[in-house]
Amino acid sequence: MFVAGTETTSTVVEWAMSELMRNPEIMERAQKEVRELAAQRRNRLEESDISELNYMKLIINETLRLHPPVPLDERYWDDAESFKPERFQGSAMDFKGVDFEYLPFGAGRRICPGIGFGMATVELALGHLLLHFDWELPHGMRPEELDMCEATSLIVARKTELKLIATGRVPLPAAT
Repeated sequence: MFVAGTETTSTVVEWAMSELMRNPEIMERAQKEVRELAAQRRNRLEESDISELNYMKLIINETLRLHPPVPLDERYWDDAESFKPERFQGSAMDFKGVDFEYLPFGAGRRICPGIGFGMATVELALGHLLLHFDWELPHGMRPEELDMCEATSLIVARKTELKLIATGRVPLPAAT
């Protein structure tokens, strides 16, 4: 379960970062949310803080909707190919297998057994990437030029490797 979980988890984070790079205004809003919360906690981000990062959770939900491990069924979504985290705002829709238009982890007896571990890992990883780094595309690439093609194997990963330039922003907190 650990090996399967790390591959899919890293793929979700990679897709989330891809979408954030294509949508700089969403990236800015997400970084603001994470950084404001961390500023209250000496630039730390703990698992217990994740429940307060509502916009980041919308981004993860939208990433899972747009880039699920299985192909997306466009019939169930308005403007299905657009990245719009706000579509989940105020929605009771859940990824745990009860809303059948949104099943990134499967449902019933076939639901992913590592759903809790996987989501916590994605949330913490993405939160730390947003907190500690500013991001830009290489070689003057514009957001709309980022290749978003999918390669299908056991999971739906990016066809091309995501390459970004990270600039450290917030010093890592001192160990206590």
